[in-house]
Amino acid sequence: MPKVFCVGFQKSGTTSMETALQMLGYRVASVYGRDLSLPELQRRYVEIGLSRAEEVDAAQDMPWPLLYRELDAAYPDAKFILTTRDENAWWKSILGHFGRNKDVMQQLVYGEEAGAPLGHEKRYRRIYREHNQRVLDYFADRPGKLLTLDFSAPVEWGPLCAFLDIAVPEAPFPRSNQPKQYPSLRRDLRRRGLTFVNQMIGSRTT
Repeated sequence: MPKVFCVGFQKSGTTSMETALQMLGYRVASVYGRDLSLPELQRRYVEIGLSRAEEVDAAQDMPWPLLYRELDAAYPDAKFILTTRDENAWWKSILGHFGRNKDVMQQLVYGEEAGAPLGHEKRYRRIYREHNQRVLDYFADRPGKLLTLDFSAPVEWGPLCAFLDIAVPEAPFPRSNQPKQYPSLRRDLRRRGLTFVNQMIGSRTT
């Protein structure tokens, strides 16, 4: 099946997308490069990302969104998902997660002097908007190549599964910011896993 690359910035539904794609059977790569110095990350993040992409079916989180052009060139059949979120909610989440703490990934995305979001709200918001628009513009003339999912509202399986040409699962769509959902989701996955095991045991004994 074609590779799938999630190219929305972190805190825009990336964790939910990772879980959803895993539930659909994809091997999903996540963030990489936080153990590197900024100069090394700037020099190697494209090279590392393209190498890791060979080993997985899908990818999400940073710095994957920055590679959409290179990934598109390397995998012409790949599909891309732009996750978005209300800008105010996105900023609040970014600020709450990082605050004053500098992070090399934030430096890569927002500039060396803006490694922490506190005090750089205008820059973070601008770069967030500009990235989303650049992705939309880049894929504008290729219908079926890009799916946009807005996590400001409840997201359902339908659009994603239709985009990927995959059957809709019985379990609800995962939402990382709705922890009350996970006990029922885990029970459903356990039930389905036990059903699969029982079927395998039955097939071996017949």
